[in-house]
Amino acid sequence: MKVQVINPNTSQSMTASIGRAARAAAGPDTQVIACCPDDGPESIEGHFDEAIAAVGVLEEVRKGVAAGYDAHIIACFGDPGLLAARELARGPVIGIAEAAFHVASLLCTRFAVVTTLTRTRIIAEHLLRNYGMAEHCTSVRCVDIAVLELETLGDDALVERIAEQALQARDHEGAGAIVLGCGGMADLPARVSERVGLPVIDGVAAAVKLAQVLVEMGLGTSKHGDLAYPLAKRFSGRFGHFGG
Repeated sequence: MKVQVINPNTSQSMTASIGRAARAAAGPDTQVIACCPDDGPESIEGHFDEAIAAVGVLEEVRKGVAAGYDAHIIACFGDPGLLAARELARGPVIGIAEAAFHVASLLCTRFAVVTTLTRTRIIAEHLLRNYGMAEHCTSVRCVDIAVLELETLGDDALVERIAEQALQARDHEGAGAIVLGCGGMADLPARVSERVGLPVIDGVAAAVKLAQVLVEMGLGTSKHGDLAYPLAKRFSGRFGHFGG
């Protein structure tokens, strides 16, 4: 089985980190292909960044479909371009936020999300609502660390910042699990869990496991209705290759 893991930003170092986390979660018969777009934002921290990054995601999914990959994972917590990517692919396409929310809901009645910047809280809240998960979430909490700073802060300091918010959600809101709200946190769930005594869900690992199960069950994206392949039409300029 070949699973494409797409980091929607252009950071090669973060792509490598996400790839390591994905391979650690994958089974021995699963090949993980980690990639990122050549063009786009170096980090995704707002609606504008997501809109630009979504085009890069679609470019990578198109390549992955052509290469015959069995499933595709969008490894940014905003799940940019998720539904559009599902139009392009027959195999499963899974966003890490959606995967993490669903896995958390199987482990507890209420979970909390700990993400990066306060300005991105609304994006996570929109996803919770759109995925029907808002009632399962006690809060979306932020450590106010920029995405690229996750790589330079140091794991010990980062774990403490995340744990501080997680403990608040546990002790004052009754959260029974914690969802890590950034692909750049993919290597931290075990350490945060040890610190706060709760299940901690990383969306990259959750998405990989779900992708494997769906492929093994012979299930792929429905091509009936709104997720049918895009209508053939002419695209102009730099998007001409999407036409036909």
